[in-house]
Amino acid sequence: MPASAPVYSIAEEHRVRAESAEWSRFTAPNDSAEFCGAWLALLCTHVGRARAALVLTGEEGEGAFTVAAAWPDGQRDLQYLGPTAQLALTERRGVVMGADGAPPSHDSAAQVAYPVEVDGRLFGAVVLDVGAGALADLQGALRQVHWASAWLVDHFRQRLLQRREAELARVAALNELMATALQFGALQPSALAVANELARRLRCDRVSIGFEQGGQVVPLVLSHTAAFDKRSDLVRTLGEVMDEVLDLGVAVAHPGADGEELGALAHVEAARALHMEAMLSVPLLHEGATTGVITLERHAATPFDAAEQRLLRALGVTLGPVWALQRANERNGWQRLSDASHAALQATVGPRHPGLKLIGVVLTAALLIVTLVQVDHRVVARTAIEGATQLAAVAPFEGYLAAGLVRAGDTVKRGQPLAQLDDRDLKLERARWASEREQAARKYQVAMAGADRSAMAVLSAQVNQAEAQLALAEEKLARATLVAPFAGIVVSGDLSQLIGTPVEQGKLLFEIAPLSDYRVVLQVDDRDMAHLAKAQRGELVLSSLPDLNLPITVTAITPVATQRDGRNVFRVEARIDSADAARLRPGMEGVGKVVVGQRSLLWIWTHGFTEWLRLTLWNWVP
Repeated sequence: MPASAPVYSIAEEHRVRAESAEWSRFTAPNDSAEFCGAWLALLCTHVGRARAALVLTGEEGEGAFTVAAAWPDGQRDLQYLGPTAQLALTERRGVVMGADGAPPSHDSAAQVAYPVEVDGRLFGAVVLDVGAGALADLQGALRQVHWASAWLVDHFRQRLLQRREAELARVAALNELMATALQFGALQPSALAVANELARRLRCDRVSIGFEQGGQVVPLVLSHTAAFDKRSDLVRTLGEVMDEVLDLGVAVAHPGADGEELGALAHVEAARALHMEAMLSVPLLHEGATTGVITLERHAATPFDAAEQRLLRALGVTLGPVWALQRANERNGWQRLSDASHAALQATVGPRHPGLKLIGVVLTAALLIVTLVQVDHRVVARTAIEGATQLAAVAPFEGYLAAGLVRAGDTVKRGQPLAQLDDRDLKLERARWASEREQAARKYQVAMAGADRSAMAVLSAQVNQAEAQLALAEEKLARATLVAPFAGIVVSGDLSQLIGTPVEQGKLLFEIAPLSDYRVVLQVDDRDMAHLAKAQRGELVLSSLPDLNLPITVTAITPVATQRDGRNVFRVEARIDSADAARLRPGMEGVGKVVVGQRSLLWIWTHGFTEWLRLTLWNWVP
């Protein structure tokens, strides 16, 4: 070897080769994760004291950032870097702190974090674990991260631009397809033009468009086909494919994501019968309903990617109202219906058709009767049976469910076990604290024998701490078994399918209500609240006991409204005035009617509409 030739150690040669490999990955990455990993490895080689590092990435507003790269080992647990990364993401600034969270000191390890922002949007953060050394080296490490983060900023900016360009291309394609559809006033030529354009633009062998008729989708047009036999096997197969989308209400692709074909049986069979490698069907939506389906087919084994599926789903939403309007314009049934209604009116008031006039007289007499006859006016409301008192059994501490001994509907006695939490960890914790208490006690005795007062004070505190922790473990062990506080019925809670799952402290496990005392809760519409008062009587019929009329009396009216099925309702409580309460159970539902006075039948049937009309006029009249 010449004297002037440089001499490399094996470690140095290995480092050079590793760095060269990382540069190769950095300059020509296969994906974003490989780019971040190579970038992080190169950064850590230039930060001499770096021991571990993380790159966290995510989209601002999604609320979660994930690990994109870890150094030196992706399997290594680096959760201890999480607080530093969280601080950098929250405050959006570079952070340097000691390993214990305090400000860094000389010759101590530290953590360095720096956020990555693009145009004011937070895309991630870089965190380094730096070994002990001078404080100036920490500033140098933060500077290195700041300079090197420009590569990440550029990388994320390129990804953002690519997404924006893809979105602009999708919008442009939608505009062109909409323009193609709007060139024609009739439905069939418009749909055929769109089918031909989709087949050309997306490289499809056939594009079919069908519309719903009588609960089925009938293919209307096939791309590059002027006419076809609607009774052919091809049309029948395409109709079954479109019916599947009509039933599901969502786009269906074959092959599905990750080879998943659940719910796409018709597409799988059609692809096999038509010798197609890829199929995609999207619904045409109008006012939330599926009015038609677009089906695309390819002979090439190239599945429809996510961008194409997004484009076609958006096309189904935009074209659905356009074609629905064209279909409405081409129908003339509404005009026939209008003419028939006008003819019926002329027959009623004209000189002919005495039978219709007799019907009118009878209807007038019926109207007089319902106007003059007075009957009980009853307010109708949905009802539910509740226990007069109801107690919740919750998890006393975090742990795992060992056994669920009862479930909803079971009758329990006072003190009966309801569920058992896993107490193995608690027993180990009790043994650990008992051992620590004994060790601290022996050390205390040794310190007492040596008259070491300072050690005695410290050890005495340790003994007290161990005793407190031991008492806490004993208390948790005592509460590991949940018992019924009184005799009653389990209203809610079924843990039989959750054995071994974790439970959080305070999580509701059971609700127990007594069997001897009930109350009726009526959900009264706010339009009927003015008629209700305490002590009014009525009847209750439950869904599970339709042959039993239970007399009830209103006892309380809650002046607070709640939302139920899009309406404001008030909670009204009543008691059951019957000896048949023994057949009741909490949770039973039914219909309750409370008598609030005497009114005519016409008023009872029409007061809801007249009150609404009065309120509407009051709202519009100046």
